[in-house]
This record gives sequence, structure tokens and C-alpha cells, in this order.
Amino acid sequence: MVSKKPRIPAPVTIPEQFSFLQGFRDYLVAQSVSPHTRNAYLSDLIQCAQLVVVPLPQWSSETISDVLIELTKTGKSPRSIARSLSALRQFFKFLREQKIRDDNPVALHKSPKLGRTLPKDLSEQDVEALIHAPDTNTALGLRDRAMLEVLYACGLRVSELLNLRLELINLKQGYLRITGKGNKERLVPLGQMATDWIERYLVESRPQLYKSHTDYLFLTQHGGIMSRQNFWYAIKRYALQANILPEMSPHTLRHAFATHLLNHGADLRVVQLLLGHSDLSTTQIYTHVAQIRMQQLHEKYHPRG
Repeated sequence: MVSKKPRIPAPVTIPEQFSFLQGFRDYLVAQSVSPHTRNAYLSDLIQCAQLVVVPLPQWSSETISDVLIELTKTGKSPRSIARSLSALRQFFKFLREQKIRDDNPVALHKSPKLGRTLPKDLSEQDVEALIHAPDTNTALGLRDRAMLEVLYACGLRVSELLNLRLELINLKQGYLRITGKGNKERLVPLGQMATDWIERYLVESRPQLYKSHTDYLFLTQHGGIMSRQNFWYAIKRYALQANILPEMSPHTLRHAFATHLLNHGADLRVVQLLLGHSDLSTTQIYTHVAQIRMQQLHEKYHPRG
């Protein structure tokens, strides 16, 4: 089994007039900041530095205020502005550690409130259409049908789905043993439909995909472990086939799992356990989605709605 190395993004090109950012890049590397985050910080700083004539290392708190106003005028979202502020905090922290400055002009600036992003609303009919999209007459289509069935039946994170191993599945009793965030283990019921599709996949499809010794459940056409990107593309493809309008990702089915359970009367704490949330407040976001859906149904079907 050949494991794929994660793709390392090409470093951001630093314009000559901002050559002072080279030292900041070296600082981030020494701090073991990931390449993606380094690129994001440098891109944000270059963009901000182009908005005013004052050189970035000489910025005052007022200069930062002017830049934030300009970012807002250009239509930047609160999330993007918050990321730019994070980049500025790291940059001026670097300047202080290098004894270039002894003050912190970012100190008085608070990140904008982001709010909580509600999950995309996916109806039960949409889920059915998506799950039925793969061609189960092919080995890969049968594999994908089983994966979609398990993802929706169990509300797994995509990493939990892709890392499923044969020893974690109890088909006779109908449950999965999942190790989630923080190495916390939970048992998740499979349901009869997901169990049936796993059994069919194990008999008809997996033997065709199996190339070398591995106990991972879902295999690629080359016998390896499917990557997050490959599964994301598969979800997108099946969503187009099913003519589903909301933007789809593997996480959308996890949202649908939680929302549909609550719509059918499930207890919030049970949903919390099934999702593997350590804090109930994380699960409570789904109650907002369920309430919106119930309100829409009431308005549509109640005679006095």
C-alpha cells in the first residue's frame, strides 16, 4: 500500500518592495507554522501593505484602522478581515522578538465577530437522490454507494469514514467503533441499510480493489486508501448527477444526519454522542437548522401558516 504524501503548496512570491517579509517567512518556518498558514499570512500582509503608503514595519494603530476600513470597502468578509488581523499580530510579534519594535499597534484591534455558520440544508429527498447516484454495477460505484450509506447513517467525519478498518466494524451487531477527535472512542449504530451495503461491497467490490495486504475498509481502484480530496470530488460528481443545488461536501451529509435526526424527534444529547462532540454547545447549532426547517414546513402545510 502506497501512502500519498500531502501536497505542499508553492511558497508565495514576495515582491521586491516587501523584501522585509523574507525574515518573517523564515521566522514562521522556525516556528513550525504550516506552509498553508505561512502562505495565507504572507498573502494577507502583501495585500494589506499595498493599501497604504506607510511601510508595514512602521504602521501605527491608526494605520491599521485605515487598512481595516479599506478592506471592508473592498468587500472583504469578516472572516477574511479576521485572518488579516491574525497575520498582522504574528508580524508585529516577530518585530518585537527581533527588537525592531517595542510596541504592539495591533493590541487595540479586535477581530470582527464571525457568528456561527449554519450548515447547508439538505433535504431527505436530496440525500436519497445523492445516495442513489453511484452506478452499483461497477466496483467503484458499489464502493461509493456503501460509503455514502455509511456516512449518512452514522454521521461520521470524512476522516473517520476513510480510516475505517475491518476490525472496527461489527456487522452482526450493527455498529462501528470510531476513534474521533482527542482519541475519544464511541460506538455508532450502522442501521440495516448501511449494513447491507457494506456486506455487498465486501463480497462483490472490495475483492476486485484489493491489491496488497491492508485492513482498511474502503479502497481505491489501486488498492490504497482514498484521500479526502478524491472523496470530495466524488461527492461533487454525484451531486451534479443528482441535480442537487446546495454546495456539497462530505461534511454536508454529517450535517444532514444530525438535522434529520432532530427533525424526527431525536434527543439533542443522543445526537451529541453519535457525532462525537465533547461539548453540547457544538451540537446545538443543529437545533437552529431543525427549527428553521420546521418553521418552513409549518408555513407550507399548516392551513393558518
